[in-house]
Amino acid sequence: MIVLGLTGSIGMGKSTAARMLARMGAPVCDSDAMVHRLLARGGGAVPAIDAAFPGVVRDGAVDRRALGAAVFADPAALNRLEGILHPLVQRAQAGFLRRAARRGARVAVLDIPLLFETGGERRVDRTVVVSAPYLVQKARVLARPGMTPEKFAAILRRQTPDVEKRRRADHLVPTGLGRRPTLRALARIVRDVKGRRGRHWPPRGYQPGQVMHA
Repeated sequence: MIVLGLTGSIGMGKSTAARMLARMGAPVCDSDAMVHRLLARGGGAVPAIDAAFPGVVRDGAVDRRALGAAVFADPAALNRLEGILHPLVQRAQAGFLRRAARRGARVAVLDIPLLFETGGERRVDRTVVVSAPYLVQKARVLARPGMTPEKFAAILRRQTPDVEKRRRADHLVPTGLGRRPTLRALARIVRDVKGRRGRHWPPRGYQPGQVMHA
């Protein structure tokens, strides 16, 4: 099974690309959705975050706005949060890949916003970067509720620059020209990789029927 790592800077159309890939039959693991579940009531990250950031857990769930305020301008706090979340997300991703393989998927997608920032490219077979011109990106992002130019700039500072993502990509998908070119580029990628053998799944030493912990 080929594991694709889908990524792109904020406003570049990654969510749209993920939906397109899912409609093509490739199972997609949404890392942002996983984080939301980990922060929700009963989520696996709640106790550790409660201990690390007192006051951000309310009614058994992490108040994401309060947590964001606690880490937004504090790199050390952000690193502490990532140290809690990233291992939990990676375990959940491993479970997703196991289930996808059991269903006979030939291509599976890990949708990871901070793929390069977290070294996630080492856990996938091919990286897919979505990209659009800066003015298109800016217009998309500033149209979001609650977004400001200052927040946009701060988010970009935490992300690998788009030019660097494009340089490191195995596959580049343009999203600034409309849905049809994006869809064509994604379909071509899926078609090209389906016949390849993945390097990451199954893991080394894995035997069919073996139970692997997620």
